[in-house]
This record gives sequence, structure tokens and C-alpha cells, in this order.
Amino acid sequence: MNKKIAVVLMNLGGPDSLDAVQPFLQNLFSDPDIFKIPLVQKPLAKFIARKRAPKVVEEYKLIGGKSPIGYWTELQRRMLEERLNQNESIFKVFIAMRYWKPFTSDVVQEIEKEQFEKIVLLPLYPQYSISTTGSSINEWNRVYRGPKEKVIVINDFYKNENYLKAINERIDQALNEFDCKRDEVYFLFSAHGVPVSYIKKGDPYQKQIEETVQLVMSKRNFSNTFSLAYQSKVGPMKWLEPSTDSEIERLIQSGIKNLLVIPIAFVSDHIETLYELDIEYRKIAEGAGVEKYIVMKGLNDSQLFIEALAEEVWKKL
Repeated sequence: MNKKIAVVLMNLGGPDSLDAVQPFLQNLFSDPDIFKIPLVQKPLAKFIARKRAPKVVEEYKLIGGKSPIGYWTELQRRMLEERLNQNESIFKVFIAMRYWKPFTSDVVQEIEKEQFEKIVLLPLYPQYSISTTGSSINEWNRVYRGPKEKVIVINDFYKNENYLKAINERIDQALNEFDCKRDEVYFLFSAHGVPVSYIKKGDPYQKQIEETVQLVMSKRNFSNTFSLAYQSKVGPMKWLEPSTDSEIERLIQSGIKNLLVIPIAFVSDHIETLYELDIEYRKIAEGAGVEKYIVMKGLNDSQLFIEALAEEVWKKL
């Protein structure tokens, strides 16, 4: 049987070489869903990218010279396609990245060449924000010219039971690295921040992040003390607080010795987990006197996570 349903995994994307860092940043800062600067946005994005690129290049050098997000997303694509086609071969899974290859426009062209009955858009962001899921869907709508009734959108999946199990599986794996009793480890959930102005305009991101943390901890019977913070602030605007780096410092100064950092808004490791959390913030933690500092591994190749994605597709269909 010919494949009749397209599933499009949408993600941020990341530079696949050091030479790609500056154009990647330029694409990011050109996004009107993140930075709204009428008339001067494109030249300003070019200027900011050129200014920031040397520092970001050095960061990528420390995590292998490129972003691993392409590798993990391709692996997730293959795993999901295999899982969806376990009974009959009707699914074809694609990747559409927002700021680097494969670009959404190229994937749309590829999809439009084939006769799919349905196209399921599955952004790999568990919680919805206009700056992530919203931006990816907006970009799709700008370039897709086919029948709109074919397109099905999955806006979020943070309540999915297997997604929550996948997070807890990773937490359990990380807890094995501590020498103390499990309940003595402090859990710091870290989510990508957004400007407070987004939340005031109705973006549900903060509420969904807070719900996710509660759902994860309720599965553990609230076994450990925990808190939530936000990372990756860019620009002078007021962003969600507390910031992850200041929260790490506060916790350790208050007597916390064993700290597990849990990235809660990302589904694969990339620069914000491997560099920002595991290298940059580790220095802060060690400087403040932490005894053990562990960053939870991303969901990456988790079978439970792939099961969650498959369930979301089937549910929508």
C-alpha cells in the first residue's frame, strides 16, 4: 500500500557546522514571531548575528563543533516512522526545521509532490508557545499552498502519559549517578524562558510548563524537593523568572549539596542543555560549593517518548 499520511516533525534546528552558526543566528533573529522590529528587522538581525557568532562558535566547539539537534531529530523521525508503520505502511515522517536545514519551505515542496490524504504537523515542543510551536506553524502556513483541510496540527503533548513516563525514566537514570539517598537530591526543572509580555498577551507557555512539572512530580508522589526556573534570556526585555543560573546559586548557598537539573521544555540535547546547563551553569554550581551537579539527559532516543509521539498522531487521526 502506498503511504498516504505525512507526519511533519517540527523543531528549531541548529547549525550543522561552525560556518553555519552565523546564518543560523541570522535566521533566528529574523523571525517576526520572536523579535518584532518593523522595517529594520532584517539588517538588525544580520548585525546581531555577526556580533554574537564568535562567542556562540566557541560554545559549539565545546560540544562537538555543531548542534546535535539534527542527529537526534533524524533518529526520532526514523523511530517514529517505524513505530507508526508497525501494522501497515501508510505513514511517511518528515522533518521541518525553523532556522536551519531542512527548512520548512523545502519540506513543503517535497510533500506537495506526493498525494497524501492527511498531513499531521507535530512540533517537538511539549508545551505551546507562539515563539516555538506558533512560529513553526506560521512558517508552514506562509509556504504551504495545498488544501488546508488536509492539515492537522498537534499544539502540545505535555499531558501525554508516555511523555511523562519518559521524563521520569530519564530522572531515574540520572539519580543513579548520585552517591546520596535519592530523596536527598534536589530537582531543579529548567525551561526555556520567554518574555513576560508574551504571557500577558495570553501565551499559555508558563502555565503549561508549571503543569508539566506538577504532573511529573505527582507521578513520583512528590518524592523530592523541587523548583522551576527559566534559562536562555536574550535582550533587555523582562523574561520569566527566576533565572536558572540565579536559582542554582541561591539553592546551593541555602545548603543544597546534590542538584539534579531537569530540562523540561526540550526533547533532545542541544546547546542549551550541553553547553548552557552542563558547562556554563556547572561552573556557577561548583563555584558556589555544590557536591554533585547532574544535568538530566535529553529524551533523545527514548522509546517511551516515541510511543508518546505515535499516540498523539493516532489520537488526532
